[in-house]
Amino acid sequence: MKITVLTLFPEMVEPFFRSSIMKRAVDKGLIEYSIVNFRDWAEGIHQKADDIPYGGGAGMVIMPEPLSKALDSVNAASKRVIFATPSGRVLTERYAEELSSEKELVFICGHYEGIDQRIIDTYVTDEISIGDYVLSSGETSSLVIIDAVFRLIDGVIASESLEDESFNNNLLEYPQYTRPYRYCTKTVPDVLLTGHHGHITQWRFDKRLEKTMLNRPDLLSDAPLSIDERRRMISILDQNRRTRQKWILSEQ
Repeated sequence: MKITVLTLFPEMVEPFFRSSIMKRAVDKGLIEYSIVNFRDWAEGIHQKADDIPYGGGAGMVIMPEPLSKALDSVNAASKRVIFATPSGRVLTERYAEELSSEKELVFICGHYEGIDQRIIDTYVTDEISIGDYVLSSGETSSLVIIDAVFRLIDGVIASESLEDESFNNNLLEYPQYTRPYRYCTKTVPDVLLTGHHGHITQWRFDKRLEKTMLNRPDLLSDAPLSIDERRRMISILDQNRRTRQKWILSEQ
């Protein structure tokens, strides 16, 4: 996959492509990237890329001319162009999987109060929100989307590492432990030390159910659970209720 990022602040983006898992993906040739500073297409001695909004209001809006010229320079009209914005479609794991199948993605990093709507109408194919909050720069939100997408490309991460991650089958990931066995007063669950793969698999599945019920019960309605697994879910829920009731009574 090729990833092209259009930004006024390339220094915010470049380190991401030169670090950690992304760097390895680039070195392997799985990811190709290009960072374009669209200020290079701005006119005037100060290369001004923003202006006050029509109709009044606070802040500045990125002008269409430099951005459109930069988009034309990368042939964006024939590609999937993403603009990160709080008013877009919410990013999910399934959405990230869809985007990971593309051969090329172009990202526009907004700033200030955003970009001229005419750029969105002409070039943008996907307006994406990473959550119900507002950030000060489109660079950070674009990198969140890129991170969610590139790791799903074949060869970037071992497929078995993705199988039990959060949102796989609409369940959250189970807890993870490593050495030492005892940390302060807490120890690793004994089942993980038994070497019994069946018991470990069951424990991990139960913990995925438990965590999803506690943190994201909305996911369970679409989870592909069998009848036995849903009975297991009810059993875990009842057990947690009893545990909570005992804790409440002990505190009284």
